[in-house]
Amino acid sequence: MDLFSRRIISYRIDDHMEAGLSLNALREAIARRRPEEGFVHHSDRSSQYTSNAYVKTLEEAGAVISMGRKGDPYDNACMESFFASLKKEFLHKRTFATKEEAYAAVDFYIRFYNQHRMHSSLNYVSPMEAEMAYTKAHSAYTITKEAHSVS
Repeated sequence: MDLFSRRIISYRIDDHMEAGLSLNALREAIARRRPEEGFVHHSDRSSQYTSNAYVKTLEEAGAVISMGRKGDPYDNACMESFFASLKKEFLHKRTFATKEEAYAAVDFYIRFYNQHRMHSSLNYVSPMEAEMAYTKAHSAYTITKEAHSVS
């Protein structure tokens, strides 16, 4: 999750929690976002996030690694809130015939969450709308700044 916009950048889902799942999601997120050196990556202290390969990937990408205190869900409140929303708004009282059906449902919710779900912390727009507004404002600022530099 990008904390600026609350957008889910990359994820993996399976019936196990092996480090490779998180590592593949991390690599995809880095490839999609191409963050600048010094970006902050925050997680809890689960084994998949403390694995040598995961930490090495973060270091190679130039991340500042931040981890919450052990057993304190408030240290990762945004992700905890996302999972609570997923469960409460979408998965609660649903049953799925197959794992694939459950995976497709989670994928559907994440697309809905990114594209349509409003957040009070974002002035009641969706994560994608927040990113588009920022990009538009930033682009206008850059163009204006460049126009003043040329004259």
